[in-house]
Formats: sequence, structure tokens, C-alpha cells
Amino acid sequence: MFEFFRNWLDRRIIQHSSITSAQWAKAFSSLPILDMLTADEKQTLRELAILFLHRKVFEGAHGFVVTPPMTLIVALQACLPILKLGLGVYEGWVSVIVYPAGFVPKRVITDEYGVEHHVQSNLSGESWQRGPVVLAWDETVHAGIIDGHNLVIHEFAHKLDMQNGAANGFPPLHADMRIDTWVEIFSVGFEDFQHKCSRGESIGVDCYAASSPAEFFAVLSEIFFERPDILQRHYAAIYDQLRQYYRQDPLTRLSV
Repeated sequence: MFEFFRNWLDRRIIQHSSITSAQWAKAFSSLPILDMLTADEKQTLRELAILFLHRKVFEGAHGFVVTPPMTLIVALQACLPILKLGLGVYEGWVSVIVYPAGFVPKRVITDEYGVEHHVQSNLSGESWQRGPVVLAWDETVHAGIIDGHNLVIHEFAHKLDMQNGAANGFPPLHADMRIDTWVEIFSVGFEDFQHKCSRGESIGVDCYAASSPAEFFAVLSEIFFERPDILQRHYAAIYDQLRQYYRQDPLTRLSV
């Protein structure tokens, strides 16, 4: 009964959306990564974006004004990975915080000896477990240009990873996927990629992915949607696992 009511309410929200055709066209034209979607996929993406904007709250940091066109650009990119998964995978948190540019949060880290260290890091985005997604607008606005980097997909991949706890490169898998297969394939790939980065071997994937299994999953999710040919060429088994997980096959879109 609840599911029926939720679906009915979602349909009403979609039908009463105030986003105009011109606004949709402008948003899509600014995101080339969406060009290769089919007409049906684009319609599904629009509906997901409408619901995403209805359920999430956008906040500008340090007085930054986040406009409706900005939120639409974020929503379309955030919903691309969940095109076949549904908005339910983004439940449990509500806020998207947008900085005008990179930010430098101050953190206190306690080491193994109980000593506190005050640290600062330059960031363009981050995701908090059961908390907000934080994005730098100067990186977000150009994220969908198909260069192998996509800040929005990266941070929302972390959110998918966090569904079953802290981000560790192991999101909840579908019932038809094998846990041991995922772990083995990603572990072997991660170790190989670390070796490549240590040797200075470039394959078109940011070596930031070598810093942890969580970043490996997030960065390869960017590559999966932006440059699937690179991922398939170097890590075909990982591509296949992501194809099963996201239930999308971006390689087929390249040939359309």
C-alpha cells in the first residue's frame, strides 16, 4: 500500500514540475556525457532529476547563491549512475552543499598514540556517511564534458558505496552478483593499478584512485560513465562488474 502511494505521489511531483523545456534543453546541452543516452533514458533521467530535486536540499556555502539551473546540472549528473537503480539508493540523507570553488576544511585527527593533529586539505568535493554531499561549483559546472573526470559522479559513487557502512569500494551488490567475484576482481585490479602508478605508467586514469579501495571504486565509476573504452581496455573484468552493478553498458552508447 505504501509503495502504491509513493509511486502515485512521485507521478504527481513529476507531472507538476515547473522545469521548462528550455531549461531542460540548456542543462542537457551543457552536459555532453548525456548526449549518447536514448530518448527513453533521457526521459527516465529527467524524472529522476525532478524527484531528486524534490527530496534533496541545496545549500550554498559562504554566501554562495545556488540557482535552479545549477541544481538541475547537479541533479542530472547525480542521477546518471542510478538510472537503472532508482532514487531509493540515495535515501538516508538530504543535503547537497555547494562551494563556489575548492575548499579547505580543518580537521582534527587522533593518531594511534592518542595525539591529536590539526590538518587541512584542499578539496573539490566530499561525501559524508549519513551526511551531505559537498561539491565545488567550478569543478561541477564542467564535470560532464567527457574528459574522464566527473566530480559529481565521483562523490555520488561514494554515497552508493556508503549504503552498507563506511566507503570501502564494496557497495551492496545485487542478488545476482557474487560477492567473492567482486572482491577478487577489484582487489587484483587495485593492486595492479597501484603498481602502474608507482612506476609512473599512465593509462588515462587519475592515480588518486590508487590511494584507497574507496577512491578506486569512485574514480573508476567516473571512467565507467565518461570513458568506458579506457576501463574496458585496461580492466575488462572490472568494467563487467560495474556494468552489472550499475545495470548500464556505456560502451554500447559509444557505438551508437
